[in-house]
Amino acid sequence: MEGDKTIFSMIIGGELPCHKVYEDDLVFAFLDINPFSPGHTLVVPKEEARTLDKLSDESSGALGRVLPRISRAILSATGAEEFNIIQNNGPNAFQSVFHVHFHIIPKMKDGRGLTFPFKSSPIDHEEAERLAKSVRELLD
Repeated sequence: MEGDKTIFSMIIGGELPCHKVYEDDLVFAFLDINPFSPGHTLVVPKEEARTLDKLSDESSGALGRVLPRISRAILSATGAEEFNIIQNNGPNAFQSVFHVHFHIIPKMKDGRGLTFPFKSSPIDHEEAERLAKSVRELLD
């Protein structure tokens, strides 16, 4: 990140206050300061990486291990039964803080939580097969 500190780096480093809910050697989680609903939590790797594709396997694995655990605790603490997990990469994908982070957003029975329109279209199976083959080859 070329030495630029993000607000998340400053929170992790104790330079800015937060309502911390979890911390281990690789991951830090805290309540969002502008929540969509009670319990809206940000789960952030301590590693400074702008987007998920730039994150190390070690930090990625650590996030994957704790996201379900933190989600269960948030659901229990808020009484919510449903939730969204959102992770954005790049400004055109609505990322506003350029440090990898996951939002856990409880969906409350009164409707509070994440709302947005989804717009999808039918899959083109021929194009999908070409794309899937390309991705498989890149992963080998």
